Amino acid sequence: MSALRSAFLAFFTGLSLYVAAQEELSVSGSLETNVNFYIRDPEIGAINTPQYEHQQIGFETWLDLRAKYQGFEFGIRYDIFNNSALLNPQDSYTAQGIGRWFAHKKVGKLSITGGYIYDQFGAGTIFRAYEQRPLLIDNALVGVKLAYELSDDWTIKGIGGQQKNLFDIYSSVLTGGSIEGFVSLNEKGLTIAPGFGIIHKTLSDDQMDALAGSLSSYTPEDFIPEAPYNTVAMSLYNTLSYGRFSWYVEAAYKTEEVIYDQFATRTLWTGVQTEGKFVLTDGYVLYTTLSYAGGGLGISGQYKRTSNFAFDADPFAAANRGMINFLPPMSRVNTYRLTARYAPATQFIDEEAIQLDVRYALNKRLSFLVNGSYIIRPLATDNREIYKEVYTGVTWKKARKWTLIGGVQFQFYDQELYEGKPEVPPVMTITPYVDYLYKFDRKKSIRFEAQYMNTQEDYGSWLYALVEYSISPHWIFEISDMYNIVPTAKDGEPGKKIHYPTAGVVYSSGRTRYALRYVKQVEGIVCSGGICRLEPAFSGFRFNVSSNF
Repeated sequence: MSALRSAFLAFFTGLSLYVAAQEELSVSGSLETNVNFYIRDPEIGAINTPQYEHQQIGFETWLDLRAKYQGFEFGIRYDIFNNSALLNPQDSYTAQGIGRWFAHKKVGKLSITGGYIYDQFGAGTIFRAYEQRPLLIDNALVGVKLAYELSDDWTIKGIGGQQKNLFDIYSSVLTGGSIEGFVSLNEKGLTIAPGFGIIHKTLSDDQMDALAGSLSSYTPEDFIPEAPYNTVAMSLYNTLSYGRFSWYVEAAYKTEEVIYDQFATRTLWTGVQTEGKFVLTDGYVLYTTLSYAGGGLGISGQYKRTSNFAFDADPFAAANRGMINFLPPMSRVNTYRLTARYAPATQFIDEEAIQLDVRYALNKRLSFLVNGSYIIRPLATDNREIYKEVYTGVTWKKARKWTLIGGVQFQFYDQELYEGKPEVPPVMTITPYVDYLYKFDRKKSIRFEAQYMNTQEDYGSWLYALVEYSISPHWIFEISDMYNIVPTAKDGEPGKKIHYPTAGVVYSSGRTRYALRYVKQVEGIVCSGGICRLEPAFSGFRFNVSSNF
């Protein structure tokens, strides 16, 4: 063992000296680890999952390493999931392995990438390979990407492969390409950035056999005689800029394929009707955003119309799994605990939405914000309203001393649709909030946060308060409480006034951050990038380590 150890030391010492001399190899990496300690709490519903009943501890880890050498770039990531609730909040997932690897090299004007690839065409309407760890979405394309610079302003890309499915891949095959460019039309700043993308998907024989088996159980009026193997999605997009204005527009179309429509009604052989079935249909998306910025005023408006644009790597992929594309969310991404409690998930089957955001800075000390969004299902009876929000805010600052933020949010939220809870009324809320930051000096500060949500639906009204004390650059101490101050009755019984406290400490040292918190959290929606899911209540400790090296 001593001789072997000496040999290893000699080898790595020699390698280090060689690298130092050549200065050609650079290595970097990152680590993220989340550990959950579960404490059973029947009062808030933190029960009946494997973690609460017998596992007690669950964690996830991502270790990412990258290296560059003589124009080559390599990367590998090792993923570990032990008793994890990320895949399914009601279940436990344990697995580990290589979560990603890639190799990249640029040869002249040609860029070559192989392995697990993240990329997108346009805004991602027809294709986006991306990762959202809070929801365990990792839709990497496993294959190859070629990108060629036609000129300084024009690039053409081609991709081919299969979509990642945790430590496996979906059996359908994806191929496609895009061309994107930039054109200056005059000397006054009028420019366009046009692009076109196309994706071709071919289902495997196994997927088609499974689909045919499912469709064979349909009654004659619902039966689909022949499902296509191949689907083509195309998008045309452009950004026009002139002075203080910018206008982005994208139109996408998808040829006929079999998709699962959660709103369609199917008749069973027993004569009973049920909601949700496979349908054969094409689809389209129109998305545009127009913005203006200047003179202290910023205005941004968005519009999106979606019809049957679910585009998945597998027709049986459930929930947020297997999505090939990404549709931008059409509501404000709120950050405060109560204003973010009810967030609308993007609807891929039927959605029409508009959002307007107006910001005005009177001076360096005082600024205002008004945001409004309105979302409907056009194909539903009477253009069913599913989400409405008006969000206002005022920011008042004294330079290097304090910042005061306050406002009020008004919401209408179709809980039956977004959370799949049958026969529950829409949630209507009024939520005033205030956030005050005071700086004692350059290193020490304290922040107070308070919100009150008034509603008669779901759990009823809430009061939330937080105190956060920071000592830069190392420490953050925080304590908060979410209190169900006016609970609604459940099953004819009066609701319970329950506290949901959180207390924690964060320590940062260099490029490493440690966080430990005790958390009691109510059941609610968790969103990331417009993709949302309903998560059960949580009770216990959470520990996080993140580091870049």
